[in-house]
Amino acid sequence: MTGTDLPHLVTAVPGPASRAWVDRLALRECPAITSRRARRAAQIGAADTDPIVWAEALGANVKDADGNIFVDLTAGFGVAAVGHRNPRVIAAVTAQMGSLVHAMGDAFPDPRRIELMEALAARTGLDRVILGTSGSDAIDAAVKTAVVATSRHRILAFDGGYHGLAFGPLASLGYLRHTMRQPFDKLLGTHVEWARYGGKLPDLADIAAVLVEPVQGRGGMREPPAGWLAGLHAAAKSAGALVIHDEIYSGCGRTGRFLASELAPDLLCLGKALGGGFPVSACLGTSAAMDAWGASTGAAIHTQTFLGHPVGCAAALAALAELDALAPAVAANGPMLSEALRAVPGVREVTGRGLMLGVHVPNALQATHDLLDRGYLVLPCGERAEALGLTPPYGLTSEQAGGLLAALREVLQWQI
Repeated sequence: MTGTDLPHLVTAVPGPASRAWVDRLALRECPAITSRRARRAAQIGAADTDPIVWAEALGANVKDADGNIFVDLTAGFGVAAVGHRNPRVIAAVTAQMGSLVHAMGDAFPDPRRIELMEALAARTGLDRVILGTSGSDAIDAAVKTAVVATSRHRILAFDGGYHGLAFGPLASLGYLRHTMRQPFDKLLGTHVEWARYGGKLPDLADIAAVLVEPVQGRGGMREPPAGWLAGLHAAAKSAGALVIHDEIYSGCGRTGRFLASELAPDLLCLGKALGGGFPVSACLGTSAAMDAWGASTGAAIHTQTFLGHPVGCAAALAALAELDALAPAVAANGPMLSEALRAVPGVREVTGRGLMLGVHVPNALQATHDLLDRGYLVLPCGERAEALGLTPPYGLTSEQAGGLLAALREVLQWQI
């Protein structure tokens, strides 16, 4: 496997080894985590199957437990933007593990943590940073910062917005919120107000922060109308509310620029691609917002055990260097792929930007299954699972993209 391979399938999908692993998984894992999709085929209206079990990955390729080679159009939820097992990231991680594997969060820092914060500040123009290990961590830090900075306690979020499922971000979930929030509603309070993404804004007089994705990810790879985000910024500033940009999915070059939005937020959340495959996230903010926390008195009121983990920070520094090198390819290849997808019979619409695309088709759930059978890993997106979400590694080759287009034409001929 080279990382630039086209699919090569040696068994049915999933094969016997994947099925055996999933049988073992089902005995131990909470049933809400990894779906045995074949058992809910009737519920989702598609002839779906159990998942494949990943055994190896490189570049834009994944090999499963049966030896089948796939082209990964998900980049592992956007994480492997610089490619799976990127050599520069692996080298940086290996070197770091030879000297220091773990530091002590807020108590004792290390050089990689400081270098990563400096690198992020230089790229974003935001000069204060709180590091974490997940996107949810970054959202937590941003919301808490907004509350401290404004002395207000309400958040405005948007339909279709997805900011993570940890307890803090769950309160602001717009994506399938009546399903995913429902078991926990009585614990989540009433401090979040929702508005339509791209629609009219409510009165922001008592709002601490407006939490928004410049390009919605799980909600369908969609952007708001031109000028809407700028209007949101103006309304928030007028009302004394902060603006939080959730660029966990859209950031780190995914749209062809380091950040999807050219507007300057008060707080910015990054994750996914930031760590090059390692769990790293960041909440960045202006000094005006972040300094409202005040100086630590010795017992930090926001921290975690793995904050600024040396290995994760080393990985992120290497990933940032790779992202800089790959950004021109994303800016060039994204529009070409989008145009080619629009020309496929059966494609109703292509939303998003760069290599963050939503391909709207008659039956996206069935299409993901049929594409998997042909060696292409794709996930559905949108609140009605109405689109195929394409977020491939930035090094996806023209041959791999062409193979996807051919497979999609074949799949969709049965849907039109």
